[in-house]
Amino acid sequence: MIRVGIVGGTGYTGVELLRLLAAHPEVEVAVITSRAEKGVRVDELYPSLRGHYGIEFTTPDAQQLAECDVVFFATPHGVAQAMMAELLAFDTRVIDLSADFRIKDIELWEQWYNQPHGCPELVAEAVYGLPEVNREAIKSARLVACAGCYPTSVQLGLIPLLEQGLVDPSRLIANAASGVSGAGRGASVANLFAETSDSFKAYAAPGHRHLPEIKQGLTEAAGEPVGLTFVPHLLPMTRGIHATLYSELTVENVDLQGLFEERYRDEPFVDVLPAGSHPQTRSVKGTNTCSIAVHQPQGGNTAVVLSAIDNLCKGASGQAVQCLNIMFGFDEKTGLNNIAVAP
Repeated sequence: MIRVGIVGGTGYTGVELLRLLAAHPEVEVAVITSRAEKGVRVDELYPSLRGHYGIEFTTPDAQQLAECDVVFFATPHGVAQAMMAELLAFDTRVIDLSADFRIKDIELWEQWYNQPHGCPELVAEAVYGLPEVNREAIKSARLVACAGCYPTSVQLGLIPLLEQGLVDPSRLIANAASGVSGAGRGASVANLFAETSDSFKAYAAPGHRHLPEIKQGLTEAAGEPVGLTFVPHLLPMTRGIHATLYSELTVENVDLQGLFEERYRDEPFVDVLPAGSHPQTRSVKGTNTCSIAVHQPQGGNTAVVLSAIDNLCKGASGQAVQCLNIMFGFDEKTGLNNIAVAP
C-alpha cells in the first residue's frame, strides 16, 4: 500500500483521480489540497464519492505532502513549478498532470504559456508520461510530466506511421474535437450550457498551447522535425476527444491495419479496431482506452487515422494512474479496468 497526495483536488482532473484511486487496491489517498475548500470534506464537495473518502481538503504543505510516496499535481500551469524542487528533495515522487514540465524547450514553453518558467532546472529530468512511448523511463522517474489530452489522441494516432517512415512528416494535419470538460471547472461564459449546446466550433486555429507538445513527440517518433497543422474544436458534450488525422503516404502497398495492430499489440490501453471501423467517444467514456481506426480512402496516398479517448481519463487522470502503476511495479491495469458507460 502506498500513500498518495493530490494537489488541486477540486477540478475535473482532481475528482477523476479520486474516482479512479478509490478503486485502486494498492493506494491510500492520504492528503488532498485546496486552498479554496480548506476544511471541507471531499464527499461533501463531491457526493459521488460518499463512502469512499472521509478526508478533508487542506492547504498545500510541502512537508505534509512529502510524507506521501507519490504526489499528483492536478493544477493549472505554473503551480507545480513552485513546489517541485522542495518535494523532490524529500525523495517524494511526483506525477504532474499540468503542462509545466512537458515541453523540453524552456523558451518555447514560456512563449506559449506567457510566463517565466519557475523551475527550469528540473525540465530536463522530467519524463514525458506517455506510457506507449516512455514506459521504461517512467519506471524509474522521480518526476513524470503526464501527456496532455489532445497530444495523447494525436500522437497515438500518428506515431506508428512516423516511426516506420511511411508518411511525409512535413505534411501532417490533426483536426481534434473535445468535450467542454477540457476547459476545466472554472466559471466561464463561453462554457455555459446555453453557449455550447447545439453548437460546434473550431477555436485557436492560429495556434494552440498543445501544438509544441504534440510536435515535440512526433519529432521524436519521426527522427526529424515535423510540420503539423493542428486545429482543435469544441463539442457540445462533457467528456471525450475525437481526433481525425491526415498524412501523405510516401510508400505504396503498405498494410496500415497490420502496422497499427503490431505496434499496439502489447499495449493494454490502445484498442486498434477492425478494418473499416469508426471509433466513437461514447465507447471510451470513463475508460483509459484509446480507440484507433486507420483508413486509406479510395486506396489513395492519404492515410486517415481516427483516434478517440476520454479527455479526463486517458487524456489526464487515467494516464496518470497508469504511470503510477508503472512507477511502483503494479500491474499496469490496476484500478483502470473500467467498462465504458453506455448509453
